Amino acid sequence: MKRFALLPLISALVLAGSAQAHQVWLEQDANSANLYFGEFGENLRETSPGLLDKFVKPTAHLAGSKGEQALTLTKSAKSFQLSARAGKNESLYAEEATYPVIEQKEGDKVKSRLIWTPAARLITSSAAVEPKLTLDIVPTGKAGEYKVTYKGQPLPKAAVTINTQSGWGKEAHADEQGLVHFDTPWQGTYILETKHTDKTPGQRDGQAYDTASYVTTLSLNQSTGAKPLPAAPAATPNK
Repeated sequence: MKRFALLPLISALVLAGSAQAHQVWLEQDANSANLYFGEFGENLRETSPGLLDKFVKPTAHLAGSKGEQALTLTKSAKSFQLSARAGKNESLYAEEATYPVIEQKEGDKVKSRLIWTPAARLITSSAAVEPKLTLDIVPTGKAGEYKVTYKGQPLPKAAVTINTQSGWGKEAHADEQGLVHFDTPWQGTYILETKHTDKTPGQRDGQAYDTASYVTTLSLNQSTGAKPLPAAPAATPNK
């Protein structure tokens, strides 16, 4: 896939509805949880110095039996590390809601102004989760079933993709209730992704915009099934 600088990439996401634009996603291991930016299916993680530095002030939360907990994020060379991991039946979610308004110009004339809001969620079980992100993907409690919501309400017909780090991917569309189903035959990490564009004008940090573009992922780890497919070779980060 051709690599884009961040702003043209975001413009492509909004104007062309590209199914392969950059995303943010969450992963955790036994020691830490991290927020990454890049393309999971191509094994691409943007770095610092580099495109990871474009993020202004991402936020993260842990949702569990003790309620909601705001977390701190510490930027490293390849990710933002969260100050806590998710335990069984807990969920992490993160969002960058302060990215500056982007002006799209035709010559010297501003044609439109848009905002871009990438977000991510990580789950540790199929237990039902309440949506918290503006655009969210949450498990319903039924194996393989997920709900897409926008501002807390089901988003009918939303296009949702699922990918593994091997490059395997599949797309499905939610029904009228925002529900979508996927099989996860292999062990390992899966990333679900959905996008939504809202052409309702608004303001971000005092700056007016015409269009709001959202991209959200859901990370889950499958411990049973066939052995995972080999990961794709690591892609070179953009500078």
